[in-house]
Amino acid sequence: MTDGDTGPAGQEPPAGHEAEAAREAEAGHEAEAGPHPGSARLALLAGSVTALVTATLLGSALALTSKWACRAGAWNGYLSQFQAHCYTDIYPLYFGEGLSSGKVPYVDHPVEYPVLIGGAMQLVAWLVRPIANPFTRGREFFDLTVVLLTVFAVVGVLATAYLAGRSRRWTALGVALAPAVILAAYINWDLIAMGLAMAGLAAWAARRGVLAGVLLGLAVATKFYPLLFFGPLLLLCLRAGRMREFWITFGSAAVAWLVVDLPVMITAPAGWARFYRLSDTRSADWGSIWYFFETEHWPVVGTTSVSTINVISAGVFGVACVLIVLLTLGAPQRPRVAQLFFLTLATFLLSNKVWSPQYVVWLAPLVVLARPRLGAYLAWQVAEVGYFFAIWAYLITVSVAGPSFIGVGGIGTGLYFTALMARFATVLVLCGLVVRDILQPAHDVVRAGGADDPAGGVLSGAADRLVLRSGPHRSTQPAAAATSR
Repeated sequence: MTDGDTGPAGQEPPAGHEAEAAREAEAGHEAEAGPHPGSARLALLAGSVTALVTATLLGSALALTSKWACRAGAWNGYLSQFQAHCYTDIYPLYFGEGLSSGKVPYVDHPVEYPVLIGGAMQLVAWLVRPIANPFTRGREFFDLTVVLLTVFAVVGVLATAYLAGRSRRWTALGVALAPAVILAAYINWDLIAMGLAMAGLAAWAARRGVLAGVLLGLAVATKFYPLLFFGPLLLLCLRAGRMREFWITFGSAAVAWLVVDLPVMITAPAGWARFYRLSDTRSADWGSIWYFFETEHWPVVGTTSVSTINVISAGVFGVACVLIVLLTLGAPQRPRVAQLFFLTLATFLLSNKVWSPQYVVWLAPLVVLARPRLGAYLAWQVAEVGYFFAIWAYLITVSVAGPSFIGVGGIGTGLYFTALMARFATVLVLCGLVVRDILQPAHDVVRAGGADDPAGGVLSGAADRLVLRSGPHRSTQPAAAATSR
């Protein structure tokens, strides 16, 4: 990945006294950000490719270790996999999606995920087919899937480091070694989507619009959540007058998505549509605020139909999107890309009827990029870890043990909903802090260090073209762009 010092076609970097001013600003900011040479050297070492890859592999090894009880056979017992806190979708879906009997995803059996996950399933299923024993074959299916997911974990961490900017690449350790990410890494195939999405954003930062679109389109074909990122990207490009770059990236994403999805849509329309039908018809699921309302029988929101929950949930998210529009176009300084991506994804999860424990994989890179401060990050990680253990203990109660849950490791609704609300609250607090940083840029440690937007690409250093704000506002200066890497 290049550093992206050159602009798009037809746009030259600062020349003459402007370039000199940029170099002086960069030198001044570096001196301001690194008062102690030893600390600066340590930060550079921690943010090196070697350190980040090593940390990611260590985190992946710990993630695999957390699943060891299941690999030893606990996943063949419904209760034991929850007691060992090692549940994963990967092993049971090898059998549940018909892969163990040679069925092809979508064509022979509908799959509840977008097509690139189905493709990953089929690829690994082909590799393990020669193994005779079905249970051994299922375990090897899991192991090879872990290898695949680890590759994308490395990609995602390195992309996050690139997006953090040259002086803050060490912040990607907050993804590689995040306790909640380690625990949730191999529950599902989410690391593929995370790796593709962050690589796409890194390509955008490097001013490679077509590549960014292709990677983001593939990410959407893996898990649908990266589609949300095009909304804030549109708003930022609208404010900066960079609509041509947006449409190049969006168009490339649409083409990439169609190239992957269209053949399956044509050959197996019913199997392909399973994911979309399931998203529409599933009830309020564990982890969501709507499940809390439903279980506690709250008036209206807890006693309504699935279709009504869909409408209310979409309405809440729609209101949040309107507020994000006003924030983006009215803030005193254009928000950073990672800030808006985080706010959009976080509000989607807060308002959604499904919030699985592995969704922490989606959020982690955006949290460390949007707000690279330790306090709120640690509080959020504690809440996510607490929820991870709470959901398996709660499933012992509701699925198996009933009144005897205490003797077998289960918990009741009181402890479970405490963990649920703690996760909800910490993400909500992170949203509030990011909004504060946008409205008061002096609180944003990235911009306080002199950078404009390390992940901004063509947006970094661009002047505002559309601002919904009366009176003077701060335009981003070109010199700031020189300090972003």
